[in-house]
Amino acid sequence: MRIGWAITGAGHLLDESVAVMEELSKDNKITVLLSNAGEEVLNMYGLFERVAAITGGYYKELALESDQSFSYPISGRFSLGKYDLLIVSPTTSNTVAKIVHGISDTLVTNSVAQAGKGGVKTIIIPVDMEEGDVETILPSKLDLESCADCDECEAAKSCPQDAIIAKQEIDLLKCVGCGDCQDSCSFNAIKAGKLITIHMREIDIENTHKLVLMEDIDVLKHPNEIVEFISNIL
Repeated sequence: MRIGWAITGAGHLLDESVAVMEELSKDNKITVLLSNAGEEVLNMYGLFERVAAITGGYYKELALESDQSFSYPISGRFSLGKYDLLIVSPTTSNTVAKIVHGISDTLVTNSVAQAGKGGVKTIIIPVDMEEGDVETILPSKLDLESCADCDECEAAKSCPQDAIIAKQEIDLLKCVGCGDCQDSCSFNAIKAGKLITIHMREIDIENTHKLVLMEDIDVLKHPNEIVEFISNIL
């Protein structure tokens, strides 16, 4: 199969999405479509290289929004029916809102719109599915309470991206999630994988419910459901 897989700027369900993408890439050609935020977040969580590793070749491109300009020419393949499936996972509430209101001003939302025009089935995994609270994992963070206020910050010295602002914070726009800073700090001041609880907004849940009603779009709760879903529609 030819599959387009789009990633937006959500950290929740990101690792799980990449794992399923890797599994599907063994027997299918996958074109990866990254929104600007999706590219940033993949780097923050140290997952960008894993995603890039499954690409390379025709219909296995790594398409960055920053390279596609404003016309997003690669999305034209969907309107021509060149793909068997488009997957958007994870999908932020911002992207869901744009899709349900017919706005296609990003690489991802434009690809969804073109898939609809070309009759390409689309699977979407929203991060805001149901009312209530959900736990999600943060990227690396500098814990100031654990920081020993060293004269020379070993974590900052070890960072190949100069992303550590000593005694202050980590610049996540530079961070690539390599973990060198965490290994270098003797005081365990660099925290990775911390769980936090976030509350789902009512407006985001409403938009997800609207998404379920849209033609040629199937909404799943978790990336782990994708493989079985595909096997059932083949």
